[in-house]
Amino acid sequence: MFHKEGYKIISVALVIFLGINVASYVAIQVDQWQIAILTVTLIFLILILQFFRNPKRHTKVSDNTVVSPVDGKVVVIEEVFEKEYFKDKRLQVSVFMSPINVHVTRHPINGNVAFSKYHPGKYLVAWHPKASEENERTTVVVKNDNTEILYRQIAGALAKRIVNYAEEGQKVTQGSDSGFIKFGSRVDVYLPLGTKVDVVLDQKVKGGESIIASF
Repeated sequence: MFHKEGYKIISVALVIFLGINVASYVAIQVDQWQIAILTVTLIFLILILQFFRNPKRHTKVSDNTVVSPVDGKVVVIEEVFEKEYFKDKRLQVSVFMSPINVHVTRHPINGNVAFSKYHPGKYLVAWHPKASEENERTTVVVKNDNTEILYRQIAGALAKRIVNYAEEGQKVTQGSDSGFIKFGSRVDVYLPLGTKVDVVLDQKVKGGESIIASF
């Protein structure tokens, strides 16, 4: 199953794959070259397909937990000052996605979208300390009766497009599709101080399934 954001790119990749290999079969009579071209283009096609894969996730919906919004590795767990929306201290948990991770972004909790904003910006590497404030990014806040969670999609050196489906006033379900980041990046989650964090640094997590915090 593939994400809808990849349909156009996958279609173009398939056309290029078939066009190059048909041309090589007609124009090149050397079997070794035909095999080499087929191998290179097949690897390219497989990389495109795996990047836009959208595996079904089984979220155990609960108002007492926060699930990871994305697949990847936990790279930051620290207390910070969140100055865009809360304007106070929060507990930040950041998940870094490599190009081989699933890049679907999912809602970490149930609730209503209280805030959603896009920010143009730079394309510093995703682990750069200033990436959260200077890179292209989107900020989304989901609120329910128990808590209010902010998560931020951040573009990286390779991520040239962030897709955000969250709209203010929209009611969302934990684990449902919130957006997509193309070609590697990270997501920061801001939790209230005192929230129990259920992950550790360098832990690998799955979007929509891995519990990163609980109340």
